[in-house]
Amino acid sequence: MTVHPDRIHALNDAAFRAKGPVVYWMSRDQRADDNWALLFAQNIALERREGVCVLFVLADAFLGAALRQYRFMLSGLSETARDLASRNIPFYLVRGEPGVVVPAFVEKLGASCVITDFDPLRIKRRWKEETAEELTVSFLEVDAHNIVPCRAASVKGEYSAGTYRPRLTRRLGGFLVDIPAVVPHPHSAPPAPEVQWDEVLGSLTVSDAGGTVDWIPPGPQAALTRMHRFIDGGLSRYDAERNDPTKHAQSELSPYLHFGQLSAQRLAREVGASSAPRGAKDAFLEELIVRRELSDNFCLWHHDYDSSACFPDWAKKTLKEHGDDHREHVYTYERFRDAETHDPLWNAAQKELVVRGTMPGYLRMYWAKKILEWTESPEAAMEYAVNLNDTYQLDGRDPNGYAGVAWSIGGVHDRAWGEREIFGKVRYMSHAGCRRKFNVDAYIKSVEELSG
Repeated sequence: MTVHPDRIHALNDAAFRAKGPVVYWMSRDQRADDNWALLFAQNIALERREGVCVLFVLADAFLGAALRQYRFMLSGLSETARDLASRNIPFYLVRGEPGVVVPAFVEKLGASCVITDFDPLRIKRRWKEETAEELTVSFLEVDAHNIVPCRAASVKGEYSAGTYRPRLTRRLGGFLVDIPAVVPHPHSAPPAPEVQWDEVLGSLTVSDAGGTVDWIPPGPQAALTRMHRFIDGGLSRYDAERNDPTKHAQSELSPYLHFGQLSAQRLAREVGASSAPRGAKDAFLEELIVRRELSDNFCLWHHDYDSSACFPDWAKKTLKEHGDDHREHVYTYERFRDAETHDPLWNAAQKELVVRGTMPGYLRMYWAKKILEWTESPEAAMEYAVNLNDTYQLDGRDPNGYAGVAWSIGGVHDRAWGEREIFGKVRYMSHAGCRRKFNVDAYIKSVEELSG
């Protein structure tokens, strides 16, 4: 099967080199299976009777990521490297600035072209721009992360899920297809040196904030196992119980999706084919497809997605009008980080974030909104929430996280609500509202037991 042309986006206007292996610069989609970018690279290599290899560039620092995220990623990559080797596709790991090391690698290898995967984050786009300036061969991007390619779904930043949903729905049938397997490659590329994974991890100088997360095993196989376990045992409860953190009804697949160890397209097809009730499937697919892909649209078209500058005009206006409102509690970043607020529910959510590298989705919204309520400005609230999210969440540094924080604090993808102090017309959430939704005391007790 050929890759849909709407998945492909040219990053420069250079031509293919006459001879040489095809390089897939893997970044966001860290898997051998269900990967349109890798399939596209293999298709080109097969047509040209050339080898294909995978290159991963390891940055020594990335948007506040701590050792827990690097450990999860590198362990998954080691599995992917083995999967690739079994198909005669060598895996190269290099370190440094991508704009320097990718062109150097391509020239040393004598590669004919470079394929990479899509990512809307500023830092990834800058890396690609710098790389494109230096490459003398064709450089193409393939959206392997979204079911409907982000660039094809809309040519502007969408206002809300309500405006984006019909755009996706119209095109979903043409993209939500089975993904063919990457076959053993018949043409060899130059062999890659064996990666000493433990040495690579040990050489990193990033923070070990929060310590090791060991409740969720990394890697594509673990992702598939957890996917099937959720579909078989948890999906049927998703619609009714996903907002109750004491019911444990969420899929816990977000870290796998973030690191590209699991394809959202594979997950969507498996959910769609399951015997779960239609309401449960629809609720999950709304989150997986519409909300998740709306986040990519948001970051693609709003380069200031992690600051208050991304807020819609109505939210900027109402928050400014309430900027001088009295705040009963104002906390420093350190007090938030250490879960030292007056609210035991917020503290529990923060403790779970630090210990487990995640927190329930409903509490993520409450958590971020209270940071707005307990800081001196929306600007400070965005800074604190983004830093905490990116440091401790396994799935931090992701469009989903940035869009979620911006929704909670600045009304992005939302509408104006009834006016109140501090929030203005931005949607409000309260401790009392949480108590009406779930057993708050049981949740707090469970986190206390978790954190010792």
